[in-house]
Amino acid sequence: MESSHISALETKHAGIEAQLREEQNRPAPDTATIQALKKKKLRIKEELSAH
Repeated sequence: MESSHISALETKHAGIEAQLREEQNRPAPDTATIQALKKKKLRIKEELSAH
């Protein structure tokens, strides 16, 4: 059970990273969206490091 949870978090982290790159590469990136994605990514990273 534990490894599937970690795997799911890693997948979610990678998805957020992709969204973040996509937003940053737009001609007019939305800084609020970028900040929100970075916060989500950080929370997932913190949860991963706790395991």
